[in-house]
Amino acid sequence: MVAKGLNVRLDDLALSQLQQAYNYIKKDSLKNSLKVKKDIFSACMAIANHPEKYTIDKYKLENDDSYRAFEIHRYRIAYRILKTEIRILRLRHTNMEPLEY
Repeated sequence: MVAKGLNVRLDDLALSQLQQAYNYIKKDSLKNSLKVKKDIFSACMAIANHPEKYTIDKYKLENDDSYRAFEIHRYRIAYRILKTEIRILRLRHTNMEPLEY
């Protein structure tokens, strides 16, 4: 069981990927890009209250159960539960091939 109320931190890679997704969607719709960005960010922050809510990341090799992932708006968000914080590691569209990490 993991303590609730841990701080959530987005790694630089995840922030960059979120901005890339926003910029891509914005080409067609500013309204949709804002909604997707807000929803993803809110979902990431909500993990603090229920860190183990989402399933273990099936793409993480040698996962010690601290790596988890979820999908929202066809984006897959991978995160890791640490003793002192929750780190959002990456964000990718579900049509993209998973990266090894």
